Amino acid sequence: MTEQSSPVPSKAHAPSPLDIPARTAASKPAAPRPGSSAAQPSGPGQPSGPGQPSGPGQPSGPAQSAGAQAADAQPASTITRSQHPSPTVSQAPVRVTGAQALVMALERVGVDVVFGIPGGAVLPAYDPLLDSEQIRHILVRHEQGAGHAATGYAQATGRVGVCMATSGPGATNLVTPIADAYMDSVPMVAITGQVATSLIGTDGFQEADISGITYPITKHNFLVTKPEDIARTIGEAFHLASTGRPGPVLVDIAKDAMQATTEFTWPVPFDLPGYHPVTRPHSRQVREAARMIGEAKRPVLYVGGGVIKADASKELRQLAELTGAPVVTTLMARGAFPDSHRLHLGMPGMHGTVAAVGALQRADLLVALGARFDDRVTGKLDSFAPQARIVHADIDPAEISKNRHADVPIVGDCKEVITELTAAVRTDHEHGLKGDYAAWWAQLSQWREKYPLGYEEFDDGSLAPQYVIERIGKLAGPDAVYLAGVGQHQMWAAQFIGYENPRTWINSGGAGTMGFAVPAAMGAKVGLPDATVWAIDGDGCFQMTNQELATCTIEGIPVKIAIINNGNLGMVRQWQTLFYNQRYSNTNLGDRKAELRGTRIPDFVKLAEAYGCIGLRCERKEDVDAVIEQAMAINDQPVVIDFIVHKDAMVWPMVAAGTSNDDISFARGLAPEWEATE
Repeated sequence: MTEQSSPVPSKAHAPSPLDIPARTAASKPAAPRPGSSAAQPSGPGQPSGPGQPSGPGQPSGPAQSAGAQAADAQPASTITRSQHPSPTVSQAPVRVTGAQALVMALERVGVDVVFGIPGGAVLPAYDPLLDSEQIRHILVRHEQGAGHAATGYAQATGRVGVCMATSGPGATNLVTPIADAYMDSVPMVAITGQVATSLIGTDGFQEADISGITYPITKHNFLVTKPEDIARTIGEAFHLASTGRPGPVLVDIAKDAMQATTEFTWPVPFDLPGYHPVTRPHSRQVREAARMIGEAKRPVLYVGGGVIKADASKELRQLAELTGAPVVTTLMARGAFPDSHRLHLGMPGMHGTVAAVGALQRADLLVALGARFDDRVTGKLDSFAPQARIVHADIDPAEISKNRHADVPIVGDCKEVITELTAAVRTDHEHGLKGDYAAWWAQLSQWREKYPLGYEEFDDGSLAPQYVIERIGKLAGPDAVYLAGVGQHQMWAAQFIGYENPRTWINSGGAGTMGFAVPAAMGAKVGLPDATVWAIDGDGCFQMTNQELATCTIEGIPVKIAIINNGNLGMVRQWQTLFYNQRYSNTNLGDRKAELRGTRIPDFVKLAEAYGCIGLRCERKEDVDAVIEQAMAINDQPVVIDFIVHKDAMVWPMVAAGTSNDDISFARGLAPEWEATE
């Protein structure tokens, strides 16, 4: 849903955008989803949802912008999913500009950092932003960096990430990170300046219909043309971004609306007709799911990124240990369940473990929790899990039965669904209904032992990239936060680092955005300043957004970046090797005249030093640990390590695109012997 103008509030006194219990109590029941027996009205006690702004470092006194000082209002309370905020005390109206109202509203919803670049149409907002003592603005070097940084911040902290850009090309440079956030359900608010209202539709200088452009890739977007609508719209934007299924919201504000004056009050009156996300699952559907788990012989808990968004990892572990069912975690769910846990089979899908892929294919029941049956998991859809009945739980009713029919659809927040499902399973156990999965686990254990993850070492002494990434994971440990770009290095990072905790693995899953890692790592480090943050990047990805190293140096953001430098667009080269008769069309990034391995133009060490970072290079296996430890010891500057690895290393296991998961190869030309082990 997209508004092309800001509607007039229908209520004189609506609750604050942060007073979710009050708003929920006043909301109408959600309309049932046609054809779904799982649709139900929303009830009281809805959680505030992932991504609500909160966190350390927020001032406890009055907000400090010029307008906020005049209003003498308190900033927003810290919010977590487990506690609701106290209602914000109303303040007397104060006369401010629209731009001041914008900054004051951002302060009230708890924003502590904005990533952005100023420009003509958004310049009015940057003036009062300079006076804010609550909001830190980080000047990035490209708007795409601002968007990915906001995503990294949001994914690492669970709070709403915020980015800002001017009109026209500034706004359109945000399209890629907005699309990325949309695909991965990231709570983000993008604020853009727009040309003056009188110029809209005239092809004015630096005009672009960013609302229309981003309509398909935002959860909602607004075009604000009146100063009195700015504060309310910000409140609505943060509520929409962080509740229900999280997602990006765009707020495009006309320049003259920011320059005009208005009255600022808080709480703001707002209403969002029809938006009442269901969080509490239907009890009958939950009981049916529990019964199916007890009766199944070969169940699998198929866990997606929604479990992390719902902060439901603890509840997931309780359910898994109660049932004894195997768990698989998708690329977006790595860390939702500990890799070291005996019930964990690893990641499913195109580059998943043989045990995880085999389990899904031969299961008689899949309990999908916050997952969307993505094509990279299912392979050829009509051959996916052919014997399995489906329990599908998701907060977004549009996902249920979209790709695979759900025998038991459950609409609700994953945390609430899993909690109630655990209680229902426990009740069934007390009444004698408990699954016996001994034979199933005998089969799974055989696959897990026979087909573990592995990789090839090279006779010429060159580095195996998997070894490098594995050692980073071992030396940095499970409490570090790891980010990746897209391609081979992304898959290796998902496979060879052990993830024990949620929000320690951040990547571009749905969109597959090259250039994601560096700015997203920057945002994650800003959100979690005490965490060790590693970006695992490819030499191709790194060259798309490495200008943000300047931002990291100047702003004091000491991220650590490992470039897996094979001198090629690695995943594309792998496909060319396997499917295009080794015809390497435009994938070589290196200097073809030189004999040096890896990309040397630019020289990444010199480039890092030019940006004010520490630059290191490693080419030998015996040096890997020492170089990683050297980087780990540096905590006051960004560090870039150029790991020169073999160009022909490949990601295995692999299911070729468009084929059945049954056709998985665990190495080139080698496939599991499914029948022999059954």
